Amino acid sequence: MSTSAQHSFSSVLSVNPYKETYFNGISSFLNETTAPEFSKSQFVLSYISSKEFINAQIEISKNIPDEDLYDAINTKAYDELALDQAVEYKIQYIETFNNLDEDNRYFHVFIVDPLDITNTFLNIVEKIKYLDIIIPSPLLIKSLYTKELIDSNGVHCFIYIQENDAFLTIYGNKEFIYTKSLKYSLIEMHERFCELHGDRITYDEFIRFFTKENLKETESEYKKVFIRLYKELFANINDILTYAKRAFEIEKFEQVYIGSQLQTVTKLYEMLEVELNIKSNEFEFDYGFETDNIYIDQLHALMHIYSTLPREERYECNFTQYKRPPKFIKRESGKLIILVLASFALAFAYPITYWILTYAQALQEDLLQQKYKEVHNIKTTRAATIKNKLADKEKALTLLSKEQQEYTNKKNTLVKIHEVKVDYPMKAKMLHMFSKNLNKYKVQLNSAEYNQPTNTKVLTLHLVADKDRQITKLVEYLTKIYEGKYTFKVEEITFDEKTNKYFSELKVIIL
Repeated sequence: MSTSAQHSFSSVLSVNPYKETYFNGISSFLNETTAPEFSKSQFVLSYISSKEFINAQIEISKNIPDEDLYDAINTKAYDELALDQAVEYKIQYIETFNNLDEDNRYFHVFIVDPLDITNTFLNIVEKIKYLDIIIPSPLLIKSLYTKELIDSNGVHCFIYIQENDAFLTIYGNKEFIYTKSLKYSLIEMHERFCELHGDRITYDEFIRFFTKENLKETESEYKKVFIRLYKELFANINDILTYAKRAFEIEKFEQVYIGSQLQTVTKLYEMLEVELNIKSNEFEFDYGFETDNIYIDQLHALMHIYSTLPREERYECNFTQYKRPPKFIKRESGKLIILVLASFALAFAYPITYWILTYAQALQEDLLQQKYKEVHNIKTTRAATIKNKLADKEKALTLLSKEQQEYTNKKNTLVKIHEVKVDYPMKAKMLHMFSKNLNKYKVQLNSAEYNQPTNTKVLTLHLVADKDRQITKLVEYLTKIYEGKYTFKVEEITFDEKTNKYFSELKVIIL
C-alpha cells in the first residue's frame, strides 16, 4: 500500500478495541480478520471512544511562541477543567481558525487518562505489539470532507451508535466544532428498553429486533417500546443541537447523518427527520472499497480512509503509547550493541580501556534495573489506587444521578398538580370575564397567552377590531372598572391593509 502517511507499508489494519474486531486493507480491498498478527509491514490504527476523553475549547494568547504552546495548553487545561493534579493526563489538541479574535488563538483540547488507554488496548497490544495511531473517534469524520464524500460547507451533525458508546459530532465549514457522548449505546439502549417494557429480555433478542425488524411493518409487542426508546434518543439529540446552536452561534443544521455499528432494517434517519424536522440521511458512504459483501462498521471504513490522507489534510491527534521502535541505530539497545562491538574492537588494541568500559556499562545497567523496579512498584501502587478511586466515584455518581432523577420527577408532578388546580381555573375565569367586555365594544379575541416572567403573572390578549377606537375605548373601560386588580398595557395598534382590521396586544398584569 502506497500512501502519504505510510508509504513503506504493504497493508493497513484497523482496530475496534472495544469489540476487538479487525479489518485488513490491501489496496482498495477490505476484509475482516479474526486472527490478527504482528507484521512489520502493516500500518495499524485505532480509536478511543467519546466516553474515554474530555473535550474542551481553550484560548491561548498569540504572544506565546509555538515552542511553549504545549506547556501553556497543558497548564490551562489543568486549571480551567479542574483536572486531578496527581494524574499525568495525555493531552492532544487541534487549532481552530474560525474566529476573529486578534489577541488569542483557540484550540480544541482532547484529554485522556493514560490508565484508560492501557486498559482498553491491553489485549490488542498482546496480539499486534504496535499501534501507530490512536485517534478520538469524532476526528475520523474529517476524512469524509477531505475525500469529498461530503462537499458542502454547511453545518452537519453526525450521530453514530455503537455497542459500548454513542456520540454526536458537529462539523461546520468542513472543520470540527463539537462532540458529545450520548447515553444511548446499544448496551445502554437495551437496559432502557427493559425498563420501558417492564420485563427483561436478552441482549441477543434486543439486537435481533434492532437489526432485523422494520418498525413500519412489524406487529411485534416490542414495536411501541422501541418507538418510545427512539423518541427519547431523538429528544436527547434535539436538546444537544439546541445547546450547540446557542453556544456556537449556528443558524441551522444543513443535514444530520445517523447510523449504527450494526446494519438495521428500520431507517433511523427517516424517523429522525420527522421528529426534528431537519434533513437527515444515513451515516453510510460510498468509500470505494471492495468487500466480501459484508456490512462494514463505519469507523473501520473511516480509519482506512484516514490512513490514506496526507498529514496536512487530516487531524493529527495521536494518543498512542505503543509506537514502533526507531531504526536499529537510533534505539538505545542498538546503540548499546554498537558500543559493545566498538568496545570489542578497541579491546584488542586497548585491553585496559575495554575492561573499564565493560565494567561501567554493567554498573550502569544494574543501577537502571534497580531504579526500574522502584518506579514500577510505585506505578503499580498508584494504578491500583486510581482504579479504586474511580470505582468509588462511579458509585457515587450513579447514586447522585438516581436521587436527582427522583427529585426531578417529584418536582414535575407537583408543578403539574399546581397548574391543574390553580392556573387552569384562574385563566379560564379571567378569559370568561374579559370576553363579556370584549363583546361590549365589538372587539374580537384572536388568541390568548399566559406566562409568568420574573414571577409576574401576565395574560396577553391578541385583539382584532374594525376600528382602532374600539380598542382604545375597551382599554379605558377595563382600566376604570378593574383598577387595583389588574394593570393593562397596550404598546401599539397596527393596521393590516389586507384584512382591513386593527390588531393589538393587550397585556393584563395580575396584581
